[in-house]
Amino acid sequence: MLYGKYRFFCQLDKEAILPSYKGSTFRGVFGRALKKVVCALKRQTCDQCLLKRQCVYSLVFETSDSGLPVKSSRIASQPHPFVIEPPLTEDINFPMGSSFDFNLLLFGDVNNSFPYFIYAFDQMGKIGIGKKVNGSRGTFSLKSVKNGRRIIYSDKNRKLNATDIYQNLTLQDSMEKHEKVFSLKVTIETPLRLKYENKLTAELPFHILVRAMLRRVSSLFEYYDDGEPELDYRGLVKKAKEVSIVNSKLKWFDWRRYSFKQDKAMLMGGISGSVIYKGKVSEFMPLLDFCSNVHIGKQTSFGLGQIKAELLT
Repeated sequence: MLYGKYRFFCQLDKEAILPSYKGSTFRGVFGRALKKVVCALKRQTCDQCLLKRQCVYSLVFETSDSGLPVKSSRIASQPHPFVIEPPLTEDINFPMGSSFDFNLLLFGDVNNSFPYFIYAFDQMGKIGIGKKVNGSRGTFSLKSVKNGRRIIYSDKNRKLNATDIYQNLTLQDSMEKHEKVFSLKVTIETPLRLKYENKLTAELPFHILVRAMLRRVSSLFEYYDDGEPELDYRGLVKKAKEVSIVNSKLKWFDWRRYSFKQDKAMLMGGISGSVIYKGKVSEFMPLLDFCSNVHIGKQTSFGLGQIKAELLT
């Protein structure tokens, strides 16, 4: 699967007041900025637009109207081909001149449209983010964008300095490398929203984690690569039930977001913290390695469900 991870470096031109979790704010303004940049038929709704199959905004944000069939019971709907990883600081007050950085993850062919995303974030800075202070929101300037250590965009020349800016992300077979490891720590770095038996869960038995990873992998590969990978889905879940929890430091984190589409505030919540598992975890390492790059669970485009796996000896 084509995969790009891009680091955006910005500087505030005005004071900004942001929520403690900033993913929803970034995603909302980004969507409006991208639509402003690419929309050719301003008065058309996306579902009625003749260009929706070619429009970058529609392909990125209106995935529910893509018209593509869902081929697997593991896939509830087409996932968005992006994730915004906002600053993880819980600070809410940012004075003028403050720097703040965030990541944009892109999946599949939308990586080829990356210049549109740079321009959209540049326009997002002019729109402003956060609550209004003295009648205006916090505007910012996009200073540069990096892929790893490479500078691929700078405000000094306003040009894209590289073209091969993404990689091929695969499910690597790491069985031999981790053959003798039986203890694993998973840290949930941003709130994780998972449903099990149609209910949000505040606990994370290993089989629930594995189910979430399998759903994420199957949906991303189905829509943004060559189809679902050939995995023994039932067999992996069955084996995951044999892995036990030896220590859990999970907690529930609630936050609110405002939905412009629904015009109302919505209470969101998810689990954060860490959990240590014991058992035969080697077979699951390719899933964990992959999902550590793409997030899991609900509302991943907000940056939710960021996990990190650490093998213990």
